[in-house]
Amino acid sequence: MANYRLNMVSEEVKKIIDKIIREDMHDPRIKGTYAVTRADVTRDYRHAKIYVSVLEEEYAEAFIDSLQKAAGFIRNELGHRIKLRYIPELHFVIDKNIEYGIYMSKRIDEVVKEQGDKREDD
Repeated sequence: MANYRLNMVSEEVKKIIDKIIREDMHDPRIKGTYAVTRADVTRDYRHAKIYVSVLEEEYAEAFIDSLQKAAGFIRNELGHRIKLRYIPELHFVIDKNIEYGIYMSKRIDEVVKEQGDKREDD
């Protein structure tokens, strides 16, 4: 039962932080295509690791840096929007899963095309 609550809190934290970044932050370093992909909240609700995927690699480092510097603001806004005994301290991390998925999809398409070309030659 505790894991269910923790998963629900993690999902809600993810949604709220995504909304805060999109609507309330006006930092010029936050640009490009991005998504908050996951939030891992610890069992005691004191810390949360927030995974952010930025498709344009040249923006990723500045993006995460600006989020780290605005972590206090984001945490404060999170506290106004969610009812928890403790509002977790936020740690932002670059998530490369979407980028890796796109890369693998392209590789699979290439292999399928090569296999199709080989079959036509036979």
